Amino acid sequence: MFDVYRNDKRDFLVLSTGSAIPLVCSRIKWRKSRKRVLKVSDEIKLAVQRQGYYVRSLRITKERVI
Repeated sequence: MFDVYRNDKRDFLVLSTGSAIPLVCSRIKWRKSRKRVLKVSDEIKLAVQRQGYYVRSLRITKERVI
């Protein structure tokens, strides 16, 4: 299972259940999602296994809108 955290800048962080937030991401204030995530994509699963975490921005840029 995985824990999902979000911040005010619409970024999200995925960790394996029970893991601490890595030092790289510790400066930002993260809020834990209430829902448990059982399945994630293969890309996220591999990143969590390799690095211990996965971070992605959900911000909408002007390029995506056009």
